[in-house]
Amino acid sequence: MQAVLVLITLFLLNGCAVLDEGKNFLTGMMGGEDNSNPPAALIEYKPEIEIEKIWQQSVGDGAGEYYLKLGLAISYGKLFAGDREGLVLARDLKTGDEIWEQDTDMLLSAGPGVGEETVIMGSSHAEVIALSLETGELRWKAQVSSEVLAAPVVSDGIVIIRTIDGKVFALSEKDGKQLWIFERDVPALSIRGLSRPVVVEGNVIAGFANGKLLALRLTDGKLMWESTIAIPTGRSEVDRLIDLDADPIEADGVVFVSSFQAGTFGVLEVDGDILWRNADVSSKSGMSADWRYLYISDKNSEVWQLDQRNGASLWKQDELQYRKLSAPAVYDDYVVVGDFAGYVHWLSSSDGRQLARIHLSDAAIDAQPLVVDKTVYVLARDGSLAAYRVRGK
Repeated sequence: MQAVLVLITLFLLNGCAVLDEGKNFLTGMMGGEDNSNPPAALIEYKPEIEIEKIWQQSVGDGAGEYYLKLGLAISYGKLFAGDREGLVLARDLKTGDEIWEQDTDMLLSAGPGVGEETVIMGSSHAEVIALSLETGELRWKAQVSSEVLAAPVVSDGIVIIRTIDGKVFALSEKDGKQLWIFERDVPALSIRGLSRPVVVEGNVIAGFANGKLLALRLTDGKLMWESTIAIPTGRSEVDRLIDLDADPIEADGVVFVSSFQAGTFGVLEVDGDILWRNADVSSKSGMSADWRYLYISDKNSEVWQLDQRNGASLWKQDELQYRKLSAPAVYDDYVVVGDFAGYVHWLSSSDGRQLARIHLSDAAIDAQPLVVDKTVYVLARDGSLAAYRVRGK
């Protein structure tokens, strides 16, 4: 503990510090042996459903060992993805066949985001690029203030970019011109990563590392409301980390957001009032929702089902504890998560029990799976990309 405090002091003297939560604290910052909790061993069980692999391809070298926000996006029958070395490509949803690829010659760190005509990517060198949805041709390139660590969001011709120094940029989807900028101070110590904003009723709603949730008007960046979601507690700087790094989601006028250590919340979209808090469930990975429930992978890789109306916990799946689960994807009667060893798990949405699993890769799966027409698309850190379906569904 003394070494941790010394390290924090050195960081504070040199400005803000960013921790890679994907590793043990000292491992992430200084290297060395990871002494975090060991992952649960996979249990044997009789599968209740059969998983069919539709196709498997690759996305270059993937994200590699870096903690990045490189995931998947889908639009007009195409699946878009990028790798760390600058490759961006489009594949056919049904076959996995390549439609186009573009070598951007950039160190990509976040994306893709998809607009009406463009695919947007961000880089570690504070660059934002727009490629044509149809051909992959470069449309424009813009400079922002620092590394982009949240997937871009495109709404009504406006591209929303979040950078690691606490800024929110709005760029024109047409030409990359800066429309407005909003800035918040970054805490001296924070978890590496940023949540992807959600656009609701003309407002950009974003969570920050200081536990604040803000609504900014999409057209001009005006602050519409600010809500203190999470409050730091504990003696050490590490204990007081409350980053809102899980991507918020919205349903029926309520925004659901989770803090790294301060719980999960339901917040009114119109004014930021907190409707409920579940202090037992904290997450950095993220969540998904169906018509009534939330499904969330917590910081210990336990998967929960919460009631959207009041945040009550309905079930918890703890047999995958410490396996560094991705955010879940939910569809029909299933909840799908990936883990650090490249396994994809299907859980029952009714009680959380394990129904089936399949091995995609030896690399971690930390990007949230995507579901379209009952097909699940999964991306691993080494670039392995596959489409799965429950046989008979």
